[in-house]
Amino acid sequence: MSLRESSTGKSTFPIIVHSHLRWDWVWQRPQQFLSRFSKTHPILFVEGPHIIEGNADPRARWRRDPKFPNVVVMHTEFSKTSWDKMGGASVDIERYCLLRQELDSSLKSEFGQSSNKPVQWFYDPMAAPAFIGRLNERANVYDCMDELSQFKGAPPEMIERERFLLSHADVVFAGGRKIWESKSRFNKNSHFYGCGVDVSHFASARKESTPFPADVAKLSGPTLGYFGVIDERLDYELIGKLAAANAHWNICMVGPVCKVDANDFPQRKNLHWMGGREYSDLPAYTKKFDVCLMPFAMNEATEFINPTKALEYMATATPIVSSPVPDVVSNFSSVVQIADTHDKFISHCRQALQSPDQSAIERGLQMASENTWEAIVAKMENHIAQALETRIAAQREKITISPLPAAAKGVLPSAAVASSQVAVPA
Repeated sequence: MSLRESSTGKSTFPIIVHSHLRWDWVWQRPQQFLSRFSKTHPILFVEGPHIIEGNADPRARWRRDPKFPNVVVMHTEFSKTSWDKMGGASVDIERYCLLRQELDSSLKSEFGQSSNKPVQWFYDPMAAPAFIGRLNERANVYDCMDELSQFKGAPPEMIERERFLLSHADVVFAGGRKIWESKSRFNKNSHFYGCGVDVSHFASARKESTPFPADVAKLSGPTLGYFGVIDERLDYELIGKLAAANAHWNICMVGPVCKVDANDFPQRKNLHWMGGREYSDLPAYTKKFDVCLMPFAMNEATEFINPTKALEYMATATPIVSSPVPDVVSNFSSVVQIADTHDKFISHCRQALQSPDQSAIERGLQMASENTWEAIVAKMENHIAQALETRIAAQREKITISPLPAAAKGVLPSAAVASSQVAVPA
């Protein structure tokens, strides 16, 4: 079997992605990787079901991303009425049928022809039984960016379905060292690739020409800031104490609120809940930060995270203070000040404001430069190529993959898929 190749010599097979996250939501690991893969591969990014009001039949719509014309985003909708009526295994069937319909019609030339055997790429384990072995794929990839089973609202079927995905994946990428240690027990072809960084993008925070956003430009006094999702992984008691520690400090929390009630957030005059902002604006906000914050709670949801923002903060040459998240401790302790108590966190922030550790900042700049998204994507391409060669050799020897286990073909409660949409990474 030969693969089509681009002028660069890289194979140009299509990639069909199954994601619990929306393409247009927070710009993070899936978008960073796949926008770069789209330079040599057609990408079909299939978003998990979106539940809407009404009683219309399930439907799918797709569009191209004008910034990345080789990326097609497929949005699937289930009305609440039809969702509740279907339930169970019918949801899996409908998800497959919606995609199959598009592959057989409007998307056939890019993704549906028999010569265009895709690689299936999973972020959402809940989607695995509906699609693995059903799209004539040349390989299956699992990019495990979080331990989703430990997130708030995770469906009970998540663990079983992830095990099914791990057993059928030709290659597994793990977003954190602790995740890699966990997943490699179930798939020997697992590789640890933490998040990367767009150095040139975040380096604009260091430029005189980059203006402060209007909503933070007016703030006087030191600014300690966070950007990212505002959810159950943050330590709200710590954030409140940080704001109370010094009334002259501005604590800026930039990011969309997810799965938590904003009415429960601590409130002080110097604590600013800014809401979500575009990825393109984050360097300008970070330019205003005198200290970058990672005030994570130490709970199940943070046990396996490897925050994307760590390297992004480093690229801005700003001091960083974090809670003792395991992967932050193991990967970034030479750069990040890590505090295991609230008092130490506040003390580290005070010290960073008074006397920034320039040697740590320099180490951070070096670490960021060595961990670009492009470098990681190139290594992933090689792992996928090796997995394809292994699979082709196995097919030649007439070694077949076992049929789907009955348990993996089981029902998918409507609440399970609905909740799987909202598990999000740092």
